[in-house]
Amino acid sequence: ARDTASVNIFPAAAITKGLEGREMTEFGLLREAGAVAYTDGRHTIANALVMRRALTYARDFGGVIAHETQDADLASSGVMNEGLYASWLGLSGIPREAELIPLERDLALARLTGGAYHAAKISSAMAVGAVNRAKTDGANVTAGVAIHNLSLNENDVGEYRTFFRLTPPLRAEDDRLAMIEAIKDGTIDIIVSSHDPQDVDTKRLPFADAAAGAIGLETLLGAALRLYHNGDMPLLRLIETLSTAPARLFGLPGGTLQPGAPADLAVVDLDEPWIVSESGLRSRSKNTCFEGARLQGKVLRTVVAGRTVFSA
Repeated sequence: ARDTASVNIFPAAAITKGLEGREMTEFGLLREAGAVAYTDGRHTIANALVMRRALTYARDFGGVIAHETQDADLASSGVMNEGLYASWLGLSGIPREAELIPLERDLALARLTGGAYHAAKISSAMAVGAVNRAKTDGANVTAGVAIHNLSLNENDVGEYRTFFRLTPPLRAEDDRLAMIEAIKDGTIDIIVSSHDPQDVDTKRLPFADAAAGAIGLETLLGAALRLYHNGDMPLLRLIETLSTAPARLFGLPGGTLQPGAPADLAVVDLDEPWIVSESGLRSRSKNTCFEGARLQGKVLRTVVAGRTVFSA
């Protein structure tokens, strides 16, 4: 992909072979091949010894462990946030503790090893508190949040709308507001698209049977700018979480306008209104949870290494 793509591709390698959480991959060789981080995606590593070794190896090779935490037993058959609304819908819930318990274990191991740990896609006020305490203690820890968990809450599930079945699940409004405050105070470092295409047939099922995930690349900017237009987030902080901070976190070139830096730029109209529609999406997958949303802000031009690769 790096040889044919018109944009920069920075791969993240698997932590464990087959994403099975048991046997570690060859960190050194993967780092030499260009891996900027190590992750098992949405698969949480249950074995604490494996995670300790992964953090140790990542420290020695200069990489970052990016881990999405969800205790498989606590999450079990859950399909949305555990709470009153899930009870009303008759759906099994995923408690916040399913995210918190493995996260706190990981943060303790990050303190123990000194390895760089990125808490990927946290979604609850509990998780924010845990990350904040780890940072205060001096652990080499960062955190990210999916744009869905900043823009939506559990009420958006409505009457079993499967495009809102996500990982992590949409939480309560108090959790969403906690995410916003955590970005503003620096506890959360980056906002991610959580781009997770799914075949439309896997969404045309009862909510409990539908695949989890939604596309997010094309709506990331517009959805994030809601926070700016609503007065919830300063524009410069928002830009930092989408560009400068990710580049710094993963040791990437770019994310800055300093002289001599790569000319990787996006020209944006902050105010251009648009409505998210299936027909207007370029992605082959159409499973967006922003269908019909009125967003404000679009990318007009993308420049990579001084060359225009996209123009609206």
